[in-house]
Amino acid sequence: MNINLDVEVIDDGLSTIVELVGEIDAYTAPVLKESLLPLTEEAGANIIVDLEKVNYMDSTGLGVFISALKSSKEHESKLKLIHLQERVYRLFKITSLDSIITIDTTVRGGN
Repeated sequence: MNINLDVEVIDDGLSTIVELVGEIDAYTAPVLKESLLPLTEEAGANIIVDLEKVNYMDSTGLGVFISALKSSKEHESKLKLIHLQERVYRLFKITSLDSIITIDTTVRGGN
């Protein structure tokens, strides 16, 4: 099993930035969930997930972001996704999740 996702969490004082590099699928989603969900449980937290270097995501990844959104609403924190590549953004759009998750609409290129 090849786990091809790097997660880096950076606290800049105002926000917590989660930089992701690789692919989000059934194998890597638990790694993402383990890193992301605890951040959403802090009241007032501002979490920004940078997906610029994520070139593939399947429905398991969507599930993680739905869980994170639900947790952020329960704990009164904020979740925002930024720098989505076109193919990843398309997943949010076709599932209408782009209407409930805050996504920076500056879509990056990519295959």
